Amino acid sequence: MENLQNEILRLNLKSISHTKEKLKDQIIETPTIKLNSPYLKKINANSEIFMKLELFQHTGTFKARGALSAASEIDKNKKKFGITAASAGNHAIAASWAAKKLGMSAKVVMRSTANPYRLKQVKNEDAEIIITDNLDELFKIAKKLVDEEQRTFIHPFEGLSTSLGTAGIGLEFVKSIPTLDAVIVSIGGGGLISGVSAAIKQVNENCKIFGVEPKGAATMLKSFSTGKPIKNVTIDSEVDSLSPPMTLPFSYAVCKKYIDEIVTVSDEEIFASMVILQEESKLAVEPAAAATLSAYIGPLKHKLKNKNVGLLMCGANIDHKSYSDLLLKGQSYINKNKSIF
Repeated sequence: MENLQNEILRLNLKSISHTKEKLKDQIIETPTIKLNSPYLKKINANSEIFMKLELFQHTGTFKARGALSAASEIDKNKKKFGITAASAGNHAIAASWAAKKLGMSAKVVMRSTANPYRLKQVKNEDAEIIITDNLDELFKIAKKLVDEEQRTFIHPFEGLSTSLGTAGIGLEFVKSIPTLDAVIVSIGGGGLISGVSAAIKQVNENCKIFGVEPKGAATMLKSFSTGKPIKNVTIDSEVDSLSPPMTLPFSYAVCKKYIDEIVTVSDEEIFASMVILQEESKLAVEPAAAATLSAYIGPLKHKLKNKNVGLLMCGANIDHKSYSDLLLKGQSYINKNKSIF
């Protein structure tokens, strides 16, 4: 417990700024734009929406920051053995990219259900892919690669280095829009929101941090209710980027410290927000990114009246067919819920 608390204390502005400076030549400082949407103005007339466009990051998601931060900490004597990772897709892409960037080999473990587009992106980074049908086998196979090939495992969301990497997003966001009253961030395992919330809260403690999860994958919310990290959570959501079946000690503790509230939205609400984002902002995002707008339109609608609200657009790694299919589901939901939309 003492070591955990010491690790959390190391997630401070000095370390966050140092990591950001160290990675600045290899990481894009993504733009923040104001969303001028007549449609959304009808929902909250006096609120302003600012979007942090992390979908324009290398590899198409925020994951590049945490993966590069973690990979850059690998001892020079271990680099020759390369890295491994376990992922549904986005982290595998980012870890492979980071390894290639730093001159290391990558062997990543992915599920057979992974989106073909994401598999292609991993191959583009010259990584070797091991496919498994079983979710439980992802981390077991990666551990075997660590034991047998001496590879360094880069975790998809847990650890100080990962959070220090993602914290750069929060630092950029709050410095570009100092008047932010609230920021909404999607939660998968917590690697993104842990870093973002730590950075923002240490710059502006009055800025509220809201996390959002799918109703069928509300793992962090359940962990908060339990009061500790949990595992073997039953998942019932199509939003695979936000569906880890467990929480882990470091990311859980940082989230518990800095998040003000976690809300949940349905998969259908997320798909509807993909439609709205495409029409109102001309952004084609993956479901994990659209979840933030779903929280703004839905459970946080009244709480965020007359506020300057930041939405983190965390990624856009989705192929055209999957995107089209989800847009159709989203539009169908909008048509059936005219009173909401």
